[in-house]
Amino acid sequence: MNYSIIRYILGTVLKFESLFLLLPVFVGVFYGEKTIWYFFAVAFMCLGLGALLSFKKPRSYVFFAVEGFVSVSLSWVALSLFGALPFWMSGEIPRFTDALFEAVSGFTTTGASILSDVEVLSHCTLFWRSFTHWIGGMGVLVFVLAVFPMGGGQTMFLMKAESPGPSVEKLVPRVRTTATILYAVYTVMTALEIFLLAVTGMPLFDAVTLSLGTAGTGGFGILNDSVGSYAPHLQVIITIFMILFGVNFNIYYLLLRKKPKAALRSEEVRTYLGIILASGLVIAWNIRKIFPHPLDALRHAFFQVGSIITTTGFSTVDFDKWPALSTSILVALMFVGACAGSTGGGIKVSRIVIMAKSVVKELFMVNHPHGVRAVKMDGRTVESETVRSVNIFLVLYAFLFAASVLLVSLDDFDLTTNFTAVAATINNIGPGLSMVGPTANFSIFSILSKWVLILDMLAGRLELLPILVLFAPMTWKRR
Repeated sequence: MNYSIIRYILGTVLKFESLFLLLPVFVGVFYGEKTIWYFFAVAFMCLGLGALLSFKKPRSYVFFAVEGFVSVSLSWVALSLFGALPFWMSGEIPRFTDALFEAVSGFTTTGASILSDVEVLSHCTLFWRSFTHWIGGMGVLVFVLAVFPMGGGQTMFLMKAESPGPSVEKLVPRVRTTATILYAVYTVMTALEIFLLAVTGMPLFDAVTLSLGTAGTGGFGILNDSVGSYAPHLQVIITIFMILFGVNFNIYYLLLRKKPKAALRSEEVRTYLGIILASGLVIAWNIRKIFPHPLDALRHAFFQVGSIITTTGFSTVDFDKWPALSTSILVALMFVGACAGSTGGGIKVSRIVIMAKSVVKELFMVNHPHGVRAVKMDGRTVESETVRSVNIFLVLYAFLFAASVLLVSLDDFDLTTNFTAVAATINNIGPGLSMVGPTANFSIFSILSKWVLILDMLAGRLELLPILVLFAPMTWKRR
């Protein structure tokens, strides 16, 4: 284990977090809020500790998957711990466990909150909540790789540990260039949404915070009714961008390279858009009697479908009151999730497609024992290693999900609440149903349950293995 590179990476991440914490300070200065001093103090703490950890260069820049997984996991834990301090120190979230829950929910782009009234928060705190979504959406290590040369040729292990999906591909030969391209696309799309929301009537602060949440597919709102108070055309803009941020960012790179045929060849994206279209139309039909006009039903249906499948978690209405068919579809979409290589969570559409094709292959082999049939995506054979990783992911996912539901059930809430609370956190969505529905929050849970859900959020964002590696004794044995 190369502990020196882990220490160095952790220190570098903390120094970047100190810079991130200065942005809400500027917001607080603009609005004349005293809360800025807590953000400034934590920024100074991050800078000092980060400088201490990264002062000495690593003895070797060579590291492998285990160092990549440990570095990413510890970086996210450190980000969350220091990101929670301003909430707690300011007294806006008095309990540290609640403050940590809010911070982890922000960085993992979950959007589940323990707050019953977000409108009483200061502007700098509201901005920080939304900005954590933006930081976590593409990944802080991806950001570090984009702007800071880490050295060595193994930095791909960092991207593999942090990027969602069954596989990560470099867009160009250099990892740093790949990270730069990803963040450039991410930033431009965020800026475009801010511009469109602002010029069509949304206050600038609202446009910025909601766009940061949409880009990271997070879901923290600045109003108690999420985005229900905004005009219909603003909700439509947010719907479009939620869906766009749920697309694999490799597609945007191909479009920029003027390769539309290669982009359209993506089975995952076609499946993703097909699921959205089918789910939206079915739900719109199912809720047609609730709304006075068919267009309203379509708008709310596609907003919630886009919000849930991309794991953003915004809401325009209390969908917990919709008919059983509609809520059942939304719960199913919680597990499907967005595309691999996007900012969304969930199992990922690519894994769903690979699973379905693997089942078809097995059925074929039953009927034709001597036949040969490969699992293919986009015309290319899926490597057996990728299929194996999908199977391992699903087994781990099932075990962690079941264990979490059992532990949360100690609070003695109804099954719908417990089941959807775990689904909403492990899939990084935000709202569930019943007592954790879109008009409720997660403050009802005990400290134990909140820690279970915190682990679920981290595990879900980091694709399970990186965070679970921390708990494996073999990880820490010297080699």
